[in-house]
Amino acid sequence: MSADTRPARPSAIAGYEDWPAYVRQHPRYRAATAAAQELSDALGVPAVSRLQEVTVQWEETYDGVTTSQLSWQLGFGPATTGWLVRPADSAGPLPGVLALHCHGGNKFGGADRLVELPTNHPSAEAARAGHYDGHALATETARRGFAVLAHDSFAWGSRRFDLSTPPWRTASALEARRAQWREDGVVPSEADDYNASAAFHEDTVAKTAGLLGTSLAGMVAHDDLAALDILAGLPGVDADRLGCVGFSGGGGRSLALAVLSPRIRASVVTCMMTTFQSLLPAYLDAHSWLLQTPGLWKLGDWPELTARSDAGFLVQYALADELFPEDGMRQAHRVLETLHRDGKYIGAFWPGGHVFTTAMQEEAIDFLAGALHLKTPFTTAL
Repeated sequence: MSADTRPARPSAIAGYEDWPAYVRQHPRYRAATAAAQELSDALGVPAVSRLQEVTVQWEETYDGVTTSQLSWQLGFGPATTGWLVRPADSAGPLPGVLALHCHGGNKFGGADRLVELPTNHPSAEAARAGHYDGHALATETARRGFAVLAHDSFAWGSRRFDLSTPPWRTASALEARRAQWREDGVVPSEADDYNASAAFHEDTVAKTAGLLGTSLAGMVAHDDLAALDILAGLPGVDADRLGCVGFSGGGGRSLALAVLSPRIRASVVTCMMTTFQSLLPAYLDAHSWLLQTPGLWKLGDWPELTARSDAGFLVQYALADELFPEDGMRQAHRVLETLHRDGKYIGAFWPGGHVFTTAMQEEAIDFLAGALHLKTPFTTAL
């Protein structure tokens, strides 16, 4: 078969063919301090282009909160979907919180796992039940008096890659998974099939990012910085009182965002803190490319990155966390106590595994309320 008659090879970055040009055309994100700039450079965070208009797709008020579905285009890849959740009939500017969804092995969905919607997709319900103790974190936080923005980040939900025709390496691994499902009598859902494909495809995304001089974490940080700009500019949001909260991969995003943007006054990092050394050799496979950016250790250990931010940090540890050894978490805690003798760090150890429990969520919201000087009376369904 001649080269001219060979079947076309599927795109390895379907839906994102304009991604390379965007990265080439946008210089590195310029941080406010030299210390933050080093993280921007290490992750390869592209500068955020000037955003087009944010569109309100719909808005509904129920159960004490008003939820608005928003969308915006970042200049490459599919448009972003996000949800703004705020107390119904709230008066005056509210402190803003960016709620950052976890990795969770679920890229079919994104921030929908954090928001109570008129109709939630089963994959969002499963993520909420498995990782958030059944709660919609963004909605519950809004009930306490915050304006909360939860958005799909790069490669998740509305920003996912088109894997309907997977590239050949992903297709080969996916076929093996499908064969196992057939042997086991399992009929996968659309989300199951996509998430299996996306798990294999993450290596391809990371390779592409590395070739472009960025990283998976850098591209996610790009989307998070854009969402933070949107949150800060929304009517009724106090741009001087902004925080972020995330569990697992979202916790890593929360740490990075607090370093990259001085707008963040308070950051909650839940089930995403240890030393890099403690991951060697047995815990590396527990984590995705979202944590393991090549060369990141050159800047210092994971807990040491917090010293590059002026934000206050609440770090929550789960003592039986399957993804982190206890000695690594405790060593990180000691490092953080040493670095933040100014009182800007609180470490909390909780029983149980890799779950953002109800009690942990209450502690996180209380921390944000104190750090961002919440004035609205608290109400919560947690």
